[in-house]
Amino acid sequence: MLYLIYHYGYFCPSISKQKTGETMKLKNRMVISFFVIILVPLILTGVAVTGFTMYQVWSLEKKYGIEGVTYENLSNNTMLLSKMTQKTFSTLEKTASSDPEKLEETSYLNSLNQDLTGKNAYLLIRKGNDMFYCGSPTQDELLFSELPEYGDPSADNDRGVYIGADVQSLIKQVDFTFTDGVKGSAFIIFHSNSMVPQLKKILLDTVFVIILILILTALGLCTWTYRGVMTPLTQLKEATKNIKEGNLDFTIEKTGVDEIGDLCDDFEEMRKRLKESAEEKVAFDKENKELISNISHDLKTPITAVKGYVEGIMDGVADTPEKMDRYIRTIYNKANEMDRLINELTFYSKIDTNRIPYTFNKIHISDYFEDCVDELSVELESSGVSLTYFNYLEEDAVVIADAEQLKRVINNIVSNSLKYMDKPKGVINIRLRDVGDFIQVEIEDNGKGIAQKDLANIFERFYRTDASRNSSKGGSGIGLSIVKKIMEDHGGQVWATSKEGTGTTMYLALRKYQEVPVHE
Repeated sequence: MLYLIYHYGYFCPSISKQKTGETMKLKNRMVISFFVIILVPLILTGVAVTGFTMYQVWSLEKKYGIEGVTYENLSNNTMLLSKMTQKTFSTLEKTASSDPEKLEETSYLNSLNQDLTGKNAYLLIRKGNDMFYCGSPTQDELLFSELPEYGDPSADNDRGVYIGADVQSLIKQVDFTFTDGVKGSAFIIFHSNSMVPQLKKILLDTVFVIILILILTALGLCTWTYRGVMTPLTQLKEATKNIKEGNLDFTIEKTGVDEIGDLCDDFEEMRKRLKESAEEKVAFDKENKELISNISHDLKTPITAVKGYVEGIMDGVADTPEKMDRYIRTIYNKANEMDRLINELTFYSKIDTNRIPYTFNKIHISDYFEDCVDELSVELESSGVSLTYFNYLEEDAVVIADAEQLKRVINNIVSNSLKYMDKPKGVINIRLRDVGDFIQVEIEDNGKGIAQKDLANIFERFYRTDASRNSSKGGSGIGLSIVKKIMEDHGGQVWATSKEGTGTTMYLALRKYQEVPVHE
């Protein structure tokens, strides 16, 4: 029994691992704890009391030589005492009827009294109205005065008679006649306020067991709850401390799929996002520094040229109308170059904050590109580059797009082609193709091409294939990244193929607009 009780101290945690593992919700944990703290003590207390009672019944039967002790006897002190003295009472009755002279022998009376003493009772003999024999070391006069009269029918039974008030005694009476003819009575007396030792032990053991069960139950539940709650909370506390100190290089392990486990998942997701945000900020700061450096370098070159030509005009170097016209055109071109760089920088800031002003409309793609080609042809002719346009569309397709931003895409691609044009006779081809749900725009040049190692990165911000950063081929490094952003915002795609020494082809995919008929 004690083994079972002590084992219970580890009962709750083992149950949580075997039956629920790491999947128990906190709510379920509290419900189980509620029922456990009620039912388990009741069950174990019942088992303990039953065990102790059975043991004490056996002990009583063995010690006092009685049989048939029941739970009713244990709960009724009078019945138990009656059974304990039944043997002595029967002997007393037999002696009183067959050989009453023995009841006058002190030795015989002492032997009977000795047997009763072990059962917390004693023998008393009354002769007439006087006390003839008393087996108790203290003579209780009050009790003697309350004893039943000779021949009292209520006292002549196996169970005896109970005297209350101040006496509180159970009395069993046997009447007889002395040899001299005087009426006498033999009494077996038990003070009911003194309990049988075994009953005291049962009560004490029961109280002890109940207290022990409650303590172990509370200890087991506290341990179970502590392990299920405090362990992840400690982990979260440590994680919070790390985050506060700026340390994001750690992992929060999920300890279960309960509410706290979900909280651990949320914390881990927050940590990842904070780390990503911190890394993005570092990369963003690096990119901004690189952008400033690029813009500063690219602005410095045309500004230096403008200053030089202006100084030439002021010093009178441009002494002919032809020189003056060339100087002024050069200053104009350089100013346009600076304006383009500033516009790229401004547009880049809008991209980074997702504030690009789009105005989407239906655009007939064939008409739109015819106009674009006409504008580009004039610009490219002055640069010595020929432009060819091929429209392979079978019908006039319509797309939803921002005309201005789409034009920026085309201009950025063409400008990039011009930067890296290394052929004496530059060629740019623009082709339109129908590829199912998309219109594919191909812009091909015969420039120097792009190395395969660089091809996958050309649409990244600030990526440049030229390491020299000379004025003729320099740039901010954000032109193609702007192209990618605008195409993605249009629900399209952009990619490129290239061969070094041959040229590069840029591909734009724009989703076609299709009206779905409404059936009434």
